[in-house]
Amino acid sequence: MSPVANPPAANPLVVDTGTPPIPEARAWLDHYDGRHGPILNLSQAAPGSPPPPQMLAALGRAAADPATATYGAILGETALREVYAAHTGHVYGAEIAPAEIAITTGCNQAFFAALMAVAKAGDAVMLPEPWYFNHQMTLKMLGYVIVPLPCRADNGFVPDIAEARALLARTPCKAIVLVTPNNPTGAIYPTATLRAFAGLAVETRTWLMLDETYRDFLNAAGARPHDLLSTPDYAALIVQLYSFSKSYAVPGHRLGALRAPVQLMPEITKVLDCLQICAPRVGQIALTDAIPSLSLWREANRAEIVARAASFAAEMAGSNGWAIRSIGAYFAYVAHPFGAMAAREVARRLAERAGILALPGTFFGGSGQNGFLRVAFANADQAALVGLARRLQRGV
Repeated sequence: MSPVANPPAANPLVVDTGTPPIPEARAWLDHYDGRHGPILNLSQAAPGSPPPPQMLAALGRAAADPATATYGAILGETALREVYAAHTGHVYGAEIAPAEIAITTGCNQAFFAALMAVAKAGDAVMLPEPWYFNHQMTLKMLGYVIVPLPCRADNGFVPDIAEARALLARTPCKAIVLVTPNNPTGAIYPTATLRAFAGLAVETRTWLMLDETYRDFLNAAGARPHDLLSTPDYAALIVQLYSFSKSYAVPGHRLGALRAPVQLMPEITKVLDCLQICAPRVGQIALTDAIPSLSLWREANRAEIVARAASFAAEMAGSNGWAIRSIGAYFAYVAHPFGAMAAREVARRLAERAGILALPGTFFGGSGQNGFLRVAFANADQAALVGLARRLQRGV
């Protein structure tokens, strides 16, 4: 059958949304000849180690059970919602009910579902810039108005409440999105900053969406990310997003979660039913036991990522012009020393000439990000980071 000569046009909102950037960047590595050592892929936030044996065994048992091949509950397995609610309450020092929890097919889907539940196409949503590009892509393709909230190097890429207040006064938003620890910058927002934004949300009756995918990788063991969920006025307007991918090293099983006020859950249920019917059941069942039983493994994993951050920082100290402007959890946001050279060109040359793949800042925002690269150092163990400074000098 011959192709239709003039097929109908695709959705212009999707057409106008940029393509996923990581595959483009990975293609640059095809030109590297290996002269400076093995490829060092620091592009994507992927766990740098496999799941623990206990997790793999639990996944295997669940996969072998025919019951897991059937549909499950829209909001997730009841047992997992109960365990995760208790765990989240412990993390934040708050009373959280299972009815406030939904299990999703990854944190990107949690964002998608929460967004659709609180705002409609044409509504404005405030998004910190530099932004996590999947957040920006989702907002654009669904027809939301993006209100960028600039986050700057001179403030450690922490958003400024006064600037947010001024932006809201000009363009009322249905939601403010914050990401902490931040992707792409690694910035960890102080509790005082988060309280200020929660207060602004209450004052303006604006939803506050907190993406805390990397909350388990704070610098101090047992550190509480914040205490906002223990304040009822704040909790009534907060949708908190999470991913199991990094903390349990299972990104391929696509499991995330959200915590939202009970009153919002019927709307979230409608969205999730249309998107997924239910999240993958095998991983949910394995996680039900893993959350309480793998606490020591999670702590060791957190400590290893913190050690990798220290190793990366030590290497960068000898890199002659490169400067870490923010670092935390999986990421560092690094200023390159090549003046007006576009970040995309710097990143391409590093990949092709030195076998180091980092992402240009312009993947995460406009021209204001041209001086930066995002480095996902958690992908590499400490031994692989040795000699990074030398390779940086040779690559561009």
